[in-house]
Amino acid sequence: MPYNIGIDARKLGQPGIGHYIRRLVSGLAEIDEDNLYSLFVGSLYDGEFEDLPENFVCVSESSPVYSFRERVALSWRQLRRRLDIYHATHYILPLLLPRRTVTTVHDVLHLLYPDFMPGRLSMYVAPTQIRRTLARSNHIIAESQNTRADLVDYFDLRPGKISQIYPGVDMAFTPEAAPDDEGIRQALGLDKPYVLFRGDSRRHKNEEITLRAFAAATASGATDLELVCLGEHEASGERFAQFARALDLEGRFRWIDAPPAEHIPSLLRGAKLFLYPTLYEGFPMPVIESMACGLPVITANNATLREVAEGSAKLVDASSVASLAGAIGWCLNDGQLTANLAADGLKRAEVFRWRRVALQTLEVYESVLADGDGDAKVTQEVEA
Repeated sequence: MPYNIGIDARKLGQPGIGHYIRRLVSGLAEIDEDNLYSLFVGSLYDGEFEDLPENFVCVSESSPVYSFRERVALSWRQLRRRLDIYHATHYILPLLLPRRTVTTVHDVLHLLYPDFMPGRLSMYVAPTQIRRTLARSNHIIAESQNTRADLVDYFDLRPGKISQIYPGVDMAFTPEAAPDDEGIRQALGLDKPYVLFRGDSRRHKNEEITLRAFAAATASGATDLELVCLGEHEASGERFAQFARALDLEGRFRWIDAPPAEHIPSLLRGAKLFLYPTLYEGFPMPVIESMACGLPVITANNATLREVAEGSAKLVDASSVASLAGAIGWCLNDGQLTANLAADGLKRAEVFRWRRVALQTLEVYESVLADGDGDAKVTQEVEA
């Protein structure tokens, strides 16, 4: 008898979580013809799931996010769909729950770095809500071993209640050049060799240290390349452009505000080196995407970044300008090192595929439905 599975897909338009939902659903559609899926979509849903198999149905729910009405409405929707299991892809659960509930936790940024949150209210609301959600969920999916350990430590959760499943990397991220690569880079004025950095206005993305380190590497003669930053907020781009001018990086720094996602592989393939010295990540997808494109990577020697990239990237002290500047100079002036990093990164990226994510997630669903205490065992483990 097939199960009736509900998935919260209302955050499709949000970077990170939206990508996770999109690829997970696509992966499940490829491997599962038996179970029935109800995809709860929001008011901004653009119909992208219309081509899925008949066992996938979209259910519209447009109540305000983080409201009491939202929790009541989701309860009504899932009761009408007679769900056996509900997968919360964020930390919001219906007021009333079906037989079983699985929640994906992408990170615990709210707990470790509350000052990184966008507002004072969210500093208090988010930790309280996630605590309630974890307590009410039958099982948790953590995107990394580091996040899994944080959940056990901070919430005193039973280890068997949490499965670790790494996200996947899209097949578009490959070292083989695409026909439109050169055109995409030329349209953005990228006609000179460059180092690539991805970040935004959030403080843990570590833009200031990155710019200072690149300026130091430039001043020492270690590089004459341009630094290209891919961000998400035009205002922060101008702020860091001003900061770059103060560091005497005039003509050596570019900010590209939120390029289309389909252009990212082309921009990676055109770079000489990728920088990602962020202070904290639930899962460093940009690192894996860069490795999959054959790009040597410099990233931070902390938490999940070390878990995912150690042995396949150059790890640095993300709080040290000198450490990052030295690594930039070393990588750009040692051809054998960069070749080794690129080869090791390609091999590492092969582990992270969405089909495996879908297989492991489906295994969690079936295990939780069969096991009343919420423990689940993922047998297709990803090597750390």
